[in-house]
Amino acid sequence: MKAIQTHQVGGPETLTLDEIAVPTPAKGEVLVDVKACAINYPDTLMIRDLYQFKPERPYSPGGEIAGVVEAVGEGVSQFKPGDRVMAGMGNGGLREKAIVPAARIFPVPDGVPLEKAASLLMTYGTTIHGLKDRGHIKPGDNVLILGAAGGVGLSAVELAKAFGARVIAAVSSEAKGEVAKKAGADEVVIYPREEMDKAASKELSQKFKQACGPEGANIVYDIVGGQYSEPALRAIAWEGRFLVVGFPAGIAKMPLNLTLLKSCDICGVFWGAFTAREPERFVEQVKELFALMQDGKIDPLVSETFPLERAGEAIAKLENREAVGKLVVTMD
Repeated sequence: MKAIQTHQVGGPETLTLDEIAVPTPAKGEVLVDVKACAINYPDTLMIRDLYQFKPERPYSPGGEIAGVVEAVGEGVSQFKPGDRVMAGMGNGGLREKAIVPAARIFPVPDGVPLEKAASLLMTYGTTIHGLKDRGHIKPGDNVLILGAAGGVGLSAVELAKAFGARVIAAVSSEAKGEVAKKAGADEVVIYPREEMDKAASKELSQKFKQACGPEGANIVYDIVGGQYSEPALRAIAWEGRFLVVGFPAGIAKMPLNLTLLKSCDICGVFWGAFTAREPERFVEQVKELFALMQDGKIDPLVSETFPLERAGEAIAKLENREAVGKLVVTMD
């Protein structure tokens, strides 16, 4: 079978398309015939050895897949060959067939396209955990979302609206703003891609404050980091929650005096560790996501698909912050 693999530390250009043997599922494992693998920000970090986890090489990037069960190992009774499934697996998804622990697999309801199923778990899973468990979202909250047109960002727009919040989408272009509005954003703020000086940072903070209204942002959902975090923090409400989700623009250095003046919290959102530490809550949240999808309240936007041999292009596009919605690698 074919597999995209990393053999050395580096960017997407170092990935290779290899021919490898088809694995056999061991006890408690499932062999999935992969049909779709979504690309996520951790994929860009992992191949450069910049992520929290560093798998032993060679391995395939890709932590979010959907496909069809081909075989099951000993002790697996909840799945059978032919079942449509999706899985979150950390890495190992960019290959034609993948071994996944049965505990990491979920059935895909009838009518849900596998490309969308592959785009649900990590982005919407991160966001439902972030908004509910870390942000304690409630109806009427103002939610400011940085990077609102990417996969995680659009999931935040849709879920925040589903939970009754008012959404302010911060994006880097008018075109991305239109995507965020289509997903349900109430207000859009365009931030510059170029480096900001102190005056520009203050101007952005004022734009955030104006868009959030006099009470400020009850929740800041920060997927971007870097120079954009501080202006967003300055727009936070009294006792607001600033959620740290990702930092493709760099790791921000925050003036902690602002947290005192606003009596606000800065909270990390580490979804991967949450799923391992609290698997039962994770399963319940996945069920909630499918219910929201079937009710039409969320709908993952797959903006572009790539064949397996071009998976490196998809990772590069995401790394360069050019993606809108989700980028998905398909095997057929």
